[in-house]
Amino acid sequence: MADTDIVCISPVDGRELVRRPIMSEAAIEAAVKAAREAQREWRNVPLPERARKVEAFLDALLAMNQEVVPEIAQMMGRPVRYGGEFRGVEERARYMIRIAEQSLRPIPADDEKPGFRRMIKREPVGLVLVIAPWNYPYLTAINTIVPALMAGNAVLLKHASQTLLAGERFQMAMDRAGMPKGLFQNLVLSHDQTSRILGAGLVDHCNFTGSVSGGRSIERAAAGSFTSLGLELGGKDPAYVRQDANFDHAVENLVDGAFFNSGQCCCGIERIYVHEKHYDRFVEGAVDLVNRYVLGNPLEEATTLGPMAHKRFADLVREQNAEAVAKGAKAHIDARKFAADVGDTAYLAPQVLTNVDHSMSVMREESFGPTVGIMKVSGDEEAIRLMNDSPYGLSAAIWTSDVDAAEAIGEKLETGTVFMNRCDYLDPALAWTGVKDTGRGASLSRLAYESLTRPKSYHLRHAL
Repeated sequence: MADTDIVCISPVDGRELVRRPIMSEAAIEAAVKAAREAQREWRNVPLPERARKVEAFLDALLAMNQEVVPEIAQMMGRPVRYGGEFRGVEERARYMIRIAEQSLRPIPADDEKPGFRRMIKREPVGLVLVIAPWNYPYLTAINTIVPALMAGNAVLLKHASQTLLAGERFQMAMDRAGMPKGLFQNLVLSHDQTSRILGAGLVDHCNFTGSVSGGRSIERAAAGSFTSLGLELGGKDPAYVRQDANFDHAVENLVDGAFFNSGQCCCGIERIYVHEKHYDRFVEGAVDLVNRYVLGNPLEEATTLGPMAHKRFADLVREQNAEAVAKGAKAHIDARKFAADVGDTAYLAPQVLTNVDHSMSVMREESFGPTVGIMKVSGDEEAIRLMNDSPYGLSAAIWTSDVDAAEAIGEKLETGTVFMNRCDYLDPALAWTGVKDTGRGASLSRLAYESLTRPKSYHLRHAL
């Protein structure tokens, strides 16, 4: 492989799926210049017209679903039976378009002063760089792309090497919608090139979704450039099944929340704390459901669990599982029942672990794979302590019939989102944010528009 190429190796069969040359420095410079020029015009386009253009882009993207679903399976392993990501893409995009006018409306001063007009307006930051991950290549990127454009910004997209074709699909849809030339550009960049763009202050805001180490690299690269950052990094999202939970609903939804997309979900459930009343039945029910998964080629309709996106990701989970068992954990799933898992590929059998504790990496460090640890707890106090015993804080799920109790527990949890009786979902009306090593900033909701604009105050005194 040439040093100037970015290559996607399919986890389906280990073959090269797509190869693209990285951009030259001259091409990067030209892309930034074109984006700046386009943004100066775009910011003056009336908001209703911006909305029509962004909706046209969305419609063009949605029309590609039939081609996109198998591409996702080939690039990162999600089974085609689940139909891709465009249902969520449409929900988020249309919501952010709908609230743009209200979110960007001038904010009047709290008190009136005779003889003065005072307000705060929201101005676009200018040029936004979106660095998107492979696990949900469309859903994660759309969170920033749509509000950034609606707010009057230009957007540069750098997609993960594992999902190069997703970036090209975005560009294709933008072009088909007739977006101004240069306003949105899909760039094929190396890590070093991305760092140089940030360090040189060529963009005004960067949204990065990825690992904690990746987020630290982004911060280092942008240091001193005054580029604002939005970072969604690692997670180890917990769930708590209370004594008063709807048992059957909890088991079914938490197994899906832990194993959908082979566990490669930012807000997937990675550890479960179950009240002692339900513990034995919960473990039995979870093991039964997990044993029903069909591990195999994601292009086949019968497959319910595809390979992980890369062999190295599967190897990490294998190491975590082995370490847990060596420390006394019990592995409930016989990997031999999942013939596709031969031990040295991206295909990995799911696993349910009990007798786990927080000395084990599988209960502390991000797994991002099809494994989950289940612990017995005596009640709320113990559950809260264990749920907070993590360097991460993206979401936490509480399973209970008591809304007030869920809110009260949520107030004690160190997390960005608190769910009750659901998990692994983003509501576009609510801010998507994290605490601790999970990151900084917020996407979605009206708060996303605050990240993608800057305040400009008007203090206007009438003529005397």
